[in-house]
Amino acid sequence: MSTLNLNGIIPAVIVPMRYDFSLDFAAYRRYLEWVISQGPVGLAVNVDTGEGPYLTPDERREVIQVTREVAAGRCFVVAGVGGPSTIFAAANAKAAGEAGADALLVFPTPAFINDPLDPKIMVNYHRAIADASGLPLIVFQLGPIFGGVNYPAHALAEVMRLPQIIGLKDASFDAERFAKTRDVIRAADHPITLLTGNDNFLLESFLLGATGGLLGYGAVGVGLLVEMLKAVARRDFAGAAAMQERVQGFCDYIYGQPIGDYRARCKVALVHMGLLAPELTYVRPPFLSLWEAEKEAAYQAVKKAGLLAPVKNYI
Repeated sequence: MSTLNLNGIIPAVIVPMRYDFSLDFAAYRRYLEWVISQGPVGLAVNVDTGEGPYLTPDERREVIQVTREVAAGRCFVVAGVGGPSTIFAAANAKAAGEAGADALLVFPTPAFINDPLDPKIMVNYHRAIADASGLPLIVFQLGPIFGGVNYPAHALAEVMRLPQIIGLKDASFDAERFAKTRDVIRAADHPITLLTGNDNFLLESFLLGATGGLLGYGAVGVGLLVEMLKAVARRDFAGAAAMQERVQGFCDYIYGQPIGDYRARCKVALVHMGLLAPELTYVRPPFLSLWEAEKEAAYQAVKKAGLLAPVKNYI
């Protein structure tokens, strides 16, 4: 089982989408080049930010293939996979591996809501995905606000015993739970990287022990996140704290209420950053596209973050 160094920022990237909800891969390639230029260690595709659960199998495969081609070894590719059934998840994982993913982010399945949760359910699910794909896995603790599950410590500890597990993304959006999850990881029998997915407390999660981040906010704020994490790693805590208002402030706009609209806000923000055309800001239903509703608020947020494109290139 090959492994990857997950220490660093792994942005969950968006996919440009036309009015008919088809993907624009030419625009996607240009966007990826910008993301990679900001210094991430990897790219996460087919996750919530990239609308992976709403794409067809053929679209998910092409997204992986194009991402790998553009990355060209400069950073690795993590693909989101999941159920609802173990058979479906294993097939999805096999397809992701064949398309060129380097690792998989394993979405929780509704079976994990079982209370109390028998650890065998989680362990067997992750083992089947690893066996089907032959790839290293990142466990995904996704808060209920996003339709996920916060894992009981005893079940999480059992999953951590699988040698294919190389990381855990905590997106519980709960600092206390994050710290408890960190302690479970530290007790594991092999090295596992703690990745924050907590866009609501970015700096705090780095200070609490995350050595990397797999973040939807990375779709627009990747460079800011890379700079902040580097400051923490070199123990320049004053420098990291000085970035807090700028970094978290922009993120708080992206993850405003209702929180499920963050994907659409990312796309609107990218227009003002000079990276996307307004006609490519659609998101796949049932979510709503928000160019008209959000363009002014996004402009102000991007401007405050210091990321405004020099020239206003839309009408």
